[in-house]
Amino acid sequence: MAGLSLVNVKKIYPATNDHKKSKKKHESGEEKKAQLQVTNEGVVAVQEFNLDVADKEFIVLVGPSGCGKSTTLRMVAGLEEISSGELYIDGKLMNDVAPKDRDIAMVFQNYALYPHMTVYENMAFPLKLRKRPKSEIDKAVREAAEILDITQYLDRKPKALSGGQRQRVAIGRAIVREPKILLMDEPLSNLDAKLRNQMRAEIIKLRQKINTTFLYVTHDQTEAMTLGDRIVIMKDGFIQQIGTPQEVFDHPANLFVAGFIGTPQMNFFDAELVGRGGHYAVVLDGMTVELSENKQQRLAAKGVAGQHVTLGVRPQHISLQCESGSVKARMDVFEMMGSEIHLHANVNGRDMVIIVPTTDINGNYSDAFTIGKEIDFSFSGSTCHLFGNDGKNLEF
Repeated sequence: MAGLSLVNVKKIYPATNDHKKSKKKHESGEEKKAQLQVTNEGVVAVQEFNLDVADKEFIVLVGPSGCGKSTTLRMVAGLEEISSGELYIDGKLMNDVAPKDRDIAMVFQNYALYPHMTVYENMAFPLKLRKRPKSEIDKAVREAAEILDITQYLDRKPKALSGGQRQRVAIGRAIVREPKILLMDEPLSNLDAKLRNQMRAEIIKLRQKINTTFLYVTHDQTEAMTLGDRIVIMKDGFIQQIGTPQEVFDHPANLFVAGFIGTPQMNFFDAELVGRGGHYAVVLDGMTVELSENKQQRLAAKGVAGQHVTLGVRPQHISLQCESGSVKARMDVFEMMGSEIHLHANVNGRDMVIIVPTTDINGNYSDAFTIGKEIDFSFSGSTCHLFGNDGKNLEF
């Protein structure tokens, strides 16, 4: 198998007349609606992308629509030309190598199966193109079918299969080649929620059974968190943060990552960071919370001064309080989610969400939470995040 390395990779699409007009409007002082940078060369879809992927590592590119993640994947596949930068697979420069010679396989969002072929023929097709012996093809197809639990469908046509079964066939067609790198472009986005959960588990099992490097693209942060060894979070063509799922959840690099990773998303408040006797504390609506020792040390090491900050606290890290030192909020609505309740409230004009386990509620939850009721909440100094005026995490 092989590792993958992208060094200052950039993708620029030639500007259309619409983009040129948009740029002129922006330069004349009118509001710029497009988020991607428009230069004299064109629209910059991917900005100096740098990533080293280890052999057999599972990397997930995640971000909102239009952030450049699929474009990056297609450049690795050779389906998009690299405008500048270098792409290495197994230590070899691949910029000008044809897709068929890169020893990669790709699973597309829409399955891309041949409707006139059976499942067996679809999976065997890439090996037939390579003129492999029939016995070798048969062995590879049946082994892949066994791994993906689709042996019973080998004689069927794609139209006779469900969406999840078709996706398994598409994955099977990719892995029979034993590629150095397996690329997957939002393969689960066409499936319903229950089937997506099942297929995520299948991909995790598949990863344990085959020895290959995975590069997976999705806009679903749940998929990213459950599948990836590391996550690459993108926005407007730029990499925002690279790290393990736990790292990006616990230590988001900026406001975008903090708001994008986590469901429901992180709550944000206007607050003040103050220094008290060499110790840092955050003040929100009259409540003072001293930060944890780890946060104190990181802020002190960077020499962070007291300042106005955006305070981030995840919904599951907020606790309801009835004490004078807490912050008051007004209940707007609540959602019963089975094992937990999502409380939507308003604090000084800002919306927030609090997650309350149903085990914490005595009696009927509809009596405990009334629309328009005033509630009190607080949080600990170990679970809050501080972001400066530039949106970056002040600790890192």
